[in-house]
Order: sequence, then C-alpha cells, then structure tokens
Amino acid sequence: MNIGAGYTGEVTVGGPADTRELPDLTITKVAVGPFDNNCYLLRCAATGEQLLVDAANETDTLLRLVGDSGLATVVTTHRHADHVQALEEVVAATGARTVAHPLDAPAIPVPTMDPVVDGDEVHVGEVTLRVVHLVGHTPGSVALLYDQDGDAPHLFTGDCLFPGGPGNTFGDAAAFATLMDGLEAKVFGPLPDRTWIYPGHGKDTTLGAERPHLAEWRSRGW
Repeated sequence: MNIGAGYTGEVTVGGPADTRELPDLTITKVAVGPFDNNCYLLRCAATGEQLLVDAANETDTLLRLVGDSGLATVVTTHRHADHVQALEEVVAATGARTVAHPLDAPAIPVPTMDPVVDGDEVHVGEVTLRVVHLVGHTPGSVALLYDQDGDAPHLFTGDCLFPGGPGNTFGDAAAFATLMDGLEAKVFGPLPDRTWIYPGHGKDTTLGAERPHLAEWRSRGW
C-alpha cells in the first residue's frame, strides 16, 4: 500500500501535521486540543482547491494549515461540540461552504449550506468524495469515501470507527446495533482490507486490521 513519503498518521496536539501525497489528492492531518481531535485538510492536486474535515478547535492552527490557498468547504462529520469549536471562525475567515447531514445540522452552531445524505457526493476540485451515512454515534454522522486512488480507498470516519472498535454509543444497545449494522453493510462489506481509515481522534488504521474483530465487538456490545 502506498502510504506516501513516510506518512504514519501519528500526530499530537501542538505537534506538526502529517501529510500524505496521493496522485490526485493531498491529505494533511493535524491534532488539536483539548480533546485530541483530528482535522484533515484535503487538497486537489489538479486545482489546488481545499476542503477541511471537521473544524474542531484551534482556529489559528487550522488557518495556518489552509494558508493562502483558500478553503472552499468544511465538512462536519457530526454534531458533537468537540468537532465544531473552530467552525464559526474558520468559516468567517475563509468564506467556506458548510456541509453536514440534515439530522445533525440543527445542533451545529453554524448553518449548514449544503446538507448531504447517504450516497451524495462532495467535491474538492476534481476529486469526488462519497458520503456514507452511519447512524449510532449521532443520528447524522457521516463518513467520506475517496476511492479514486488505484492503490486503496480512503475513508474519513469521524467518530464512527476507530482502531479497536466502533464509536461510542453511550450505552444505548439499539444505537450500537445500528452503528454496527451500518459499518458492516456500508464499510466492511463493500470495501477491501487495504482501505485506509482516518478517524476523528487518535491513530489511523485499515479495514484489514479491524475486520477480524467484528464478532468480538458485537459480543462485547461497544
């Protein structure tokens, strides 16, 4: 698998970003405090257009990452407060359009300009990202799938999938079952083991690393 020029996905709050160069897309990952959130800046290689996944916090950090190239879009993966602390300031500074699922949009402190549902497409320059709606962590959580890289798909999962298991469903057995059903049907089912996972917190992983544990997650209930 091409992970590009030493990319590891291991970032720390206050530390440097990590950048992955794909043929058509550059992915830059940075961690922001105080909850160790991951934010991802995606840049189209052909046009230079940029998209941010989750303006979680540390506006200055995110704007330095954006630089002088401008920011076209911010996608909010879900409505939880730790993922939107810098959203208002980033949008005010850049004029970026805001994207979120309509089930979570009312709880996001900036109006959603472009609501998206399962199967919709979000574009950054000539790059297409497909929206994957996953219910359970929140009603309107979304993941973003980039599958134009011939080497492997890339999936930005917000807080729906991490190394070691699905996102927190806060003791709600029905929500856990719904999230697992969605992950198995929409993520583990159609996507190959080499799919790279970019979560909302912590280290990256792959579907191949996580797939053997699906039954274990079901059994433990979290």
